[in-house]
Amino acid sequence: MAVYAIGDIQGCFDELQALLELIHFNPADDRLWFAGDLVNRGPKSLETLRFIRELGDSAASVLGNHDLHLIATAYGHTLSHDDHTLDAILAAPDREELIDWLRRQPLLHHDEALGFTMVHAGLAPQWDLALARQCAQEIEAQLRGDDLADFIQHMYGNKPNRWSADLSGWKRLRFSINCFTRLRFCDAEGKLKLKYKGPPGSQPARYRPWFEWPERRSHDMNIVFGHWSTLGPRTDPGIFPLDTACLWGGELTALRIDATPEWFALPCEGQRKPG
Repeated sequence: MAVYAIGDIQGCFDELQALLELIHFNPADDRLWFAGDLVNRGPKSLETLRFIRELGDSAASVLGNHDLHLIATAYGHTLSHDDHTLDAILAAPDREELIDWLRRQPLLHHDEALGFTMVHAGLAPQWDLALARQCAQEIEAQLRGDDLADFIQHMYGNKPNRWSADLSGWKRLRFSINCFTRLRFCDAEGKLKLKYKGPPGSQPARYRPWFEWPERRSHDMNIVFGHWSTLGPRTDPGIFPLDTACLWGGELTALRIDATPEWFALPCEGQRKPG
C-alpha cells in the first residue's frame, strides 16, 4: 500500500486524474491524503468533489478556506466576489449529499503509524499535537452540528489574531479556523499576519513563516500542508508544503509518505492568472 499526500486541487480535476495516473494510484490498495481546497476557481469543482467523496476509505481530506467558503455559501452566507465556479455544485442534484459530506471532514488529520499530520494552512506556535487536535475538534463539532448557520455567521474575521488559553466561544473558534485554513506568517508571540500572501521575504521583518519559529511546540512533527502557492520549495525538517500553484499554471504535487518521502509533480496549464 502506498500513501500519497496531494496539494490544493481547487477544481483542477483533469490535472488530478493525470497526477493519479502518473503515480499509478490503485484505489483498492493505495490511499490519498488531500490537503484541502478541493474546490473553487478551477473549472471542475463538482467533478473533483464527487470523485474524492466516492473514494471513501481510500481518501482522507482536511478542510481548506475555499471548502469552508463553499459550505458557507450553501448555507446562505455570501461574500462580495464574482467567482461562479461553485455554481455547478450548488445546482447539482446531489448538492445536499456533497455539502453534508464536506462539512463532516476534519481540520486536522493525524496518522500515528506513519508519523505524519496534515492541515490545510498551519498551526499556532503555542499548539502541540494534543492542543491542535482539541481546537480542530471544537470546530468540527460546530460544522457537524444543528446550529451550522449560526456558526457561519461568526466564522469570518481576522480577530483575535493571537492565541490565548483564555479564548472561548466564537473568538476561540475563529482564531483556530484562521490557523488551520489561512495562516502563513506570524510573529514570535504567535500573532497572525493574515493579509500577507506572498513568498517569504515579502512580509514585514518581525513576521516569519509559521513553521520557522524555533520555539513552536509542533517542531517535532512531520506536517504536510497546502494553502501557500507562493511559498516555494522548503528543506525545513518536518515541513512538507504541497501547494505548488496548479491553479495558477504551476504544478500539482503528490508526496509519498508511507516510505522515504518521494515527490511527484505534474505541470499544469493553469486556469487563472495570479492576482
